[in-house]
Amino acid sequence: MTNADPPPPRTVVPIESSVLIAEAFEQAQVTELRHSVTSCAHAAGLTGQRLDDFVLAVNELITNAVRHGGGQGWLRLWWRADELVCEVSDHGAGISAQRLGDHSRPAPDTAGGWGLWLARELSDAMEVETSSAGTTVRISALTQALRRAGGPAGD
Repeated sequence: MTNADPPPPRTVVPIESSVLIAEAFEQAQVTELRHSVTSCAHAAGLTGQRLDDFVLAVNELITNAVRHGGGQGWLRLWWRADELVCEVSDHGAGISAQRLGDHSRPAPDTAGGWGLWLARELSDAMEVETSSAGTTVRISALTQALRRAGGPAGD
């Protein structure tokens, strides 16, 4: 091979061990996407209330992306080492530091502000990256295999 020859194609190995969903969405796809997340989460080992909680948390994140993040977003769901991870990104104006730092439960009569609180409460871990260019929220739930072995996320 000479310098003039094109380089051989590279093999790209994904970082995630098993990508289950990777797709853009807008308002019209929210219900269908929620059903897809439910099927994939169940297949990955979440059942019962843990499954319901995780799907509700994801639904809150995708709804927030539509409402506050420019009307559309991007969802990735993957499984790695007995953990199900979901990442929702948008191109909204970001979340204020004050709002992001407030982990208290919204007042019962509050119409909004429940999404991030619910996602945090209903998942085993939550990370948020936000700026004026958009927000990415990543939540995770330990699957049954790890929980049966005495993992930290008991019922």
